[in-house]
Amino acid sequence: QVQLVESGGGLVQAGGSLKLSCAVSGRPLSTYGMAWFRRAPGKEREFVASITRSGATESYAGPVRERFTIFRYDAENTVYLQMDSLKPEDTAVYHCVAALGPGGSRRPEDYNYWGQGTQVIVST
Repeated sequence: QVQLVESGGGLVQAGGSLKLSCAVSGRPLSTYGMAWFRRAPGKEREFVASITRSGATESYAGPVRERFTIFRYDAENTVYLQMDSLKPEDTAVYHCVAALGPGGSRRPEDYNYWGQGTQVIVST
C-alpha cells in the first residue's frame, strides 16, 4: 500500500517562503510521476506543479510559475515543493499525488494516490 504524507505547511506572511515535503512509502519513489495540487476555500481543486518519474521535466501552473519549484530526491523517497514570494491567494490545502508511470499530467484523474494534505495560510 502506497502512502503519501505531506508536511511543512503553516502560517506565513505574504512575501515569505515555505517548503513542503511529501514522504512516499510502500514503493520506491522512482516508480511514480509526482505532482502537487491545491484546494483553496470555496474553490475547485487545481494543479500546482508536476515532475516526471525521470525528474527530467517539470511543469507549473501559471499563477505559481517563477515562484514555486518542485523537485524530488528518489534516494530519500521524498518530493518537495519550494514556495517563494507567497501571496494570500496561495492559501490552500496542498496535496501531494503520485501516478504510476511517467507522470507529467495536469489532470487529477491521472493520479493514483493522494496524500491527506497540508494547510498553507498566507497572511497580508
